[in-house]
Amino acid sequence: MSDGLRPDDAVPERPAGGAVPELGTRAEGPPDAEPTEPATEAAGAEPTGAEPTSTEPTAADPPPTASTITEPATELAGTEPAGTVPGQGRRSNRLAAALIGVLTLLLGFAFAVQVRSVGDDNQYAGAREEDLVRILDELNAREERLRQQLGDQRSALQELSSSDSQTAAAVAEARRQSEAIGILNGTIAARGAGLRLSIHDPDQQVRVADVLDTIQELRGAGAETMQIDDVRVGVSTAVTGQPGDLMIDGHPIHAPYEVLVIGSPQDMETALNIPGGVVQDIGNRGGTVDITQSRDVVVDALRPLDVPQYASPKTGD
Repeated sequence: MSDGLRPDDAVPERPAGGAVPELGTRAEGPPDAEPTEPATEAAGAEPTGAEPTSTEPTAADPPPTASTITEPATELAGTEPAGTVPGQGRRSNRLAAALIGVLTLLLGFAFAVQVRSVGDDNQYAGAREEDLVRILDELNAREERLRQQLGDQRSALQELSSSDSQTAAAVAEARRQSEAIGILNGTIAARGAGLRLSIHDPDQQVRVADVLDTIQELRGAGAETMQIDDVRVGVSTAVTGQPGDLMIDGHPIHAPYEVLVIGSPQDMETALNIPGGVVQDIGNRGGTVDITQSRDVVVDALRPLDVPQYASPKTGD
C-alpha cells in the first residue's frame, strides 16, 4: 500500500554527535557504523530499555517537521538540572528529614499528654459523688493552707526587707522579755495597781504557815510581784523562824507585817477573804488583816540575781 512517501524520505536517526541532517538527506558516515543512542530524548520518545520501534512513518502519523527534529536537548540523563548548585539537593533532604523528626517528637509528646489527661478525666468521671465532694474539700483546704503560708512568707519578707525595723523590733522584744523576767525574779522595781496589807500579831501567834498561805493565796489570785516589809518575794523565797521571830530568805520581819502586792485588787481581796482563808485563820489566832486597794502600788525591794551553779542554757539540738 503506497502512502505517497518514498523510502528515501524516511526520517534519519540523529547521529551521536548531536548534528541534525537536513530533511531529505542521509547522514554521512561510514556505511557499516552502527548508530548510537541519542544523548537526549525527543518528546514522545520511548524510554531507555523499551523495545525498539520502527522509525518509518505510517499512514496515521504526520510527516516530521523541522521543529520536531531540531528541538534542543534539555536534560542529560543522570545529571542535575542547569542552574542547580551541586549538593544542594542533598542538604535539602537532610533539612527535611530533621524537620520531620522534630515534628514527630512534638506529636508524640502531645499524644502522651492527651492520653494522661484523658486517663485523669476518666478516673474522675467514674468516681462517686461523695468522693468528688471529698476531693473538692481537700483541694479547697490545701489552697487555703497555701494561701496562709504565702501570706506568712510575705509578712516575714516585709519584716526582713527593712534592717532598721528588724533591729528595732528585736531590741524592743528583748527589752520586754528582760523586764518581764526581772519583775518575776524580783530584780527590777515595779509599779501598778494592787493591794496594801497590814498583818497585826499582838499575841505573836502568826506562824510560818500563815505567811506562806498569804503568799500562795495572792499568787493564786493573779499577783505578779510582792514584797513583805523590805524583802522582795521571788520564786525561791523561803519563810522560816518561830512565831514572833519570823524570817524571809534569812531577813527578819516584824509585826505588823506590811505586804505590798501588784495585781488585780478585787481578785486578790476576794481570795484573802474566802471562808477558811488567810484572813479568817489569822483572826482565829488573835491577829487582824487590814486590806486597802490602791491604783498605785510601788514594789521597789530588789532581790540579788541568783547565778545557777549546775544549770546552763540549752543551745541547739
